[in-house]
Amino acid sequence: MTPIARLSVIALDCPDPDSLARFYADITGWPVDPDDEGKDWVELVAEGAVTIAFQRAPGYRPPRWPSDEHPQQLHMDFDVPDLDEGERRVLEIGARKAEVQPGTTFRVYLDPAGHPFCLVLAS
Repeated sequence: MTPIARLSVIALDCPDPDSLARFYADITGWPVDPDDEGKDWVELVAEGAVTIAFQRAPGYRPPRWPSDEHPQQLHMDFDVPDLDEGERRVLEIGARKAEVQPGTTFRVYLDPAGHPFCLVLAS
């Protein structure tokens, strides 16, 4: 089957695109596009076909996980070889560990803007 399109960007709304871009740059190792800094749309320069972008949303309200009041609607999973070490590092750069942890092979965190994301034990 011929594809309709190719996924190129996953964009997250947030109040401060520069700081959230730096947070995810620390997780992925992808640099922030220097041409985007200080703008309302900031992208990471990814090594693959898909990157992450951060879009200023002045009225942004973070999701509440797990809750239907302000649902997450999307989250990203990042594979890590060691959950404890991954946790230590994401907490150092500003993540918060979610109160609810529903599994044993992954852990849920909230980025500085409140978006949930997971560290998943790489198999």
